[in-house]
Amino acid sequence: MAAFVSEPPLSPGLYIVATPIGNLGDITVRAADVLSRCDGIACEDTRVTQKLIRHLGISKPLWRYDDHSAPNDRARLIGSMQDRAVALVSDAGMPLVSDPGFRLVREAREAGVAITVLPGASAPLTALALSGLPNDRFLFAGFLPPKEKARAEVLEELGAVRSTLIFFETAPRLAKSLAAIAKVLPGREVAVARELTKIYEECRSGSAEDLLAYYEAHPPKGEIVLLIGPPPEVEHNVEDAEAMLRALLETEKPSRAAAQVAKATGLDRKALYTRAMELKSQ
Repeated sequence: MAAFVSEPPLSPGLYIVATPIGNLGDITVRAADVLSRCDGIACEDTRVTQKLIRHLGISKPLWRYDDHSAPNDRARLIGSMQDRAVALVSDAGMPLVSDPGFRLVREAREAGVAITVLPGASAPLTALALSGLPNDRFLFAGFLPPKEKARAEVLEELGAVRSTLIFFETAPRLAKSLAAIAKVLPGREVAVARELTKIYEECRSGSAEDLLAYYEAHPPKGEIVLLIGPPPEVEHNVEDAEAMLRALLETEKPSRAAAQVAKATGLDRKALYTRAMELKSQ
């Protein structure tokens, strides 16, 4: 890729720059411009970022900033931002999504540093669009815990959320996570999005059991996003709602009982309150 024409230096501050999640052609024009004009780049892995800037025809100082960086490293970077333009990138995608950049941004804000964000590629959103799962509400929850008990607890906790759940996952742990989903959240539609934007991109969906069988026979490679569909809608009839109201009215006021039943069933709260008052007077 041709080098960008040199422009005037950027104003001092922190520039949060999204980078491609696989295909280097997904870099935005604005991101490439900022990377070409900044004074230095803070990155997770200098080797990964070096490939990107070499693709852009850029040469810049690279400063490693990752989970192992000490508070002094942050302090030095923030000090540099007082009179220099510092770009922050992750190995792939949007910085601060499951990486330590949030500490740097928080302390830079506290120090009064000017901060600019350049949006771009995001693996969770790309996977969601590709999966075909409901996308009106979704919850990104990072990585599932590696330990079996903790993994099951997280799935139980989030399983009640009426949203598509999105996780990052590693290839070696995918089978264990699919087995846990099959046990804790049986019947849910699941999707596995792998190697997004790359040559071998794929997205498979189905039950956790079917996907487990497939990936046990075909061990996966590469970066993975794991998605779980929301819980099925439960239909409640009037008789169910009335039974719930009667039970709640033994300890709750009609207004609170109606509100709780409305939340649980999706039925109209005002109508439930009217019925609760009738039941209370009987």
